[in-house]
Amino acid sequence: MALRVVIAGGGTGGHVVPGLAIARELRDNHGAEVSFMGTARGLETRLVPEAGFALDLIASGPLKSVSLATRLRTLGALGSGVTESARLLKKQKVDVVVGVGGYASGPAMLAARLKAIPCVVFEPNAMPGLANRIAGRWAKAAAVQFAEATKYFRHAELTGVPVRPEFFAQAGKSEAGSQAKLLVFGGSQGARVLNERVPQIAGELLELVPGLTLLHQSGTRNMEDTRAAYDEHGLLGRRVEVREFLDDMPRHFGEASLILCRSGASTVAELAAAGKSSVLVPFPRAADDHQRKNAEAFASAGAAVVLLESEMSAERLLETLVELLRNPTRRTAMGKAAREQSHPDAARRVAEMVKRAAKSGR
Repeated sequence: MALRVVIAGGGTGGHVVPGLAIARELRDNHGAEVSFMGTARGLETRLVPEAGFALDLIASGPLKSVSLATRLRTLGALGSGVTESARLLKKQKVDVVVGVGGYASGPAMLAARLKAIPCVVFEPNAMPGLANRIAGRWAKAAAVQFAEATKYFRHAELTGVPVRPEFFAQAGKSEAGSQAKLLVFGGSQGARVLNERVPQIAGELLELVPGLTLLHQSGTRNMEDTRAAYDEHGLLGRRVEVREFLDDMPRHFGEASLILCRSGASTVAELAAAGKSSVLVPFPRAADDHQRKNAEAFASAGAAVVLLESEMSAERLLETLVELLRNPTRRTAMGKAAREQSHPDAARRVAEMVKRAAKSGR
């Protein structure tokens, strides 16, 4: 009988994308039947069906960094979310639940515990989310990206985050001596602080780093304002390009000499896979400040420089970028350090953990 797996959670790409990589590994190489459990407010509603997996939606919401009214609504819906999750798990005769974090993860793993179904926690951040911290008390195993996260779980393995093979293929590209290229992006939605601050220094940056080109992903909502900020200084079309979204991100990683970006778990894993030097600007309102912890863990390995929004003046940003863009030797060393943090076999190892957990529960 085929192994039946439910992957629960989502919301952001940092939860959904690794979940899909795990699902493909289980389906394609282990013959498992895999479905997802999420909420109507997350990226899973688009990405999961596009990937060819079934998706069931349950009621759930945020508990951290929200108003008291929102927290009370979430707690009020928790019972129905757990009940619906339990019904779906029973109907599908699920062998194991994989919690990837996000709103649906908590109710689904609580329901699994009530029905004595084994759970595996997947935690991509240095600071685990609330649902995974709670589930870590009873989960059969936990797959983590950062060693700092292992202390929150009983049985943790450092597996890393599954990353598309195309990112690994970029390692070694744009080596020292090539024309410098800066890639700026803040995730699919863009980052306001980068959209505002980089145009302020771009003119001086281009003067101080001869031959430098700059590719800036602004996100859809802020593209016109970002373009206008560059255009105000007459920079567009000269050595600066602004796009709302970049389709082939692995290729752009490979072409970049240095990457200025946020520090979500998937982004950090992709930087490691591609072996790229980076300046990380953590999103300060991320739950449990996990982006700062991700960035600090990556920087402690010598793979990145961290700039906090509260300390990132235009002058400091300019100084940091100029120093790195003028120093190919340091960038190469940072890239090698980043590559050492990568985990090419992450999906395979997580799938094996899921199979072992399911076997223990049968």
